[in-house]
Amino acid sequence: MSKFEPISPQAVHICVDMQQMFMPPGPWAVEWLPVILPKVLALVGKRPANTIFTRFIPARKAGDGRGRWKQYYEHWAQMTIAQAGEQAIELLPELAAFVPPARMFDKPIYSPWLNGELWRVLETEGVDEVIVSGGEADMCVLATLLGAIDLGYRTILAEDAICSTSDEAYENMLKLFTKRYSQHVEVAPVDAILEMWR
Repeated sequence: MSKFEPISPQAVHICVDMQQMFMPPGPWAVEWLPVILPKVLALVGKRPANTIFTRFIPARKAGDGRGRWKQYYEHWAQMTIAQAGEQAIELLPELAAFVPPARMFDKPIYSPWLNGELWRVLETEGVDEVIVSGGEADMCVLATLLGAIDLGYRTILAEDAICSTSDEAYENMLKLFTKRYSQHVEVAPVDAILEMWR
């Protein structure tokens, strides 16, 4: 990470959807999620007050949702809140312990940016750098990164603190952001990010 500039103390770490419903076993299990948890904890522990946890909130019951999301929750009825239970949407206990001072933003879709609330908070606080971790690399992490790019943030992806349901998807995401989006996203391991985040 020596080629990168130091990371501002005001930078915000957006930790994407590290929730109970993605822990193995289960229909939406991400096998690598427990593996990356220590790296995510290292980032959160560096500056808990600079951490924002996003949570993906599924539909309350099958048939809810707008447009294709309605069809989605008819297919994944067992993952609606009515069937999976409220506990499914909770952060992993190790991470929930940091709230507060860490904050949570809930979202019913992949992107945390669409309703503008997260952007308004970061703008009010004068944030212009974000560090992204969490899951899944090719879904909600991808949507978080693309939104941060569009909004002009310096965006840093913690390569060993993201996960996906497949190694192939993970590798493809790293390739995408180190090549195609290399002018917009800096990719680095957690240890290097911690060293530069003074």
